[in-house]
Amino acid sequence: MQDADKVFLEYVVKALVDNPNDVKIDRTVDEMGVLITLTVNPADMGKIIGRMGNTAKAIRTLLRIIGMKNNARVNLKINEPEGSMRPERSESSPTQNPLKTVDQAMEDLRGI
Repeated sequence: MQDADKVFLEYVVKALVDNPNDVKIDRTVDEMGVLITLTVNPADMGKIIGRMGNTAKAIRTLLRIIGMKNNARVNLKINEPEGSMRPERSESSPTQNPLKTVDQAMEDLRGI
């Protein structure tokens, strides 16, 4: 059964979301393996991703296990809905580190 991964993903995702009719799954196969693209209703994105991305990680892990059983490399891409609130990273300021060094924290305290 070649589409076992797609059937599994559809079953799991539709059980998690409030709008199962909005779930769209596309499966493509190339030389790199299988890529499954998931699109859900924007209101359901939080349920699919989970806290700290744990639900998405678990789904990806299970899909990889199904792929191993079928001798395929399976990857999951979750499409970000239009109008999402996630901030974009700019090229000019790569990663901003919110953590301060001890010296910076001491300077902040001296200013109080």
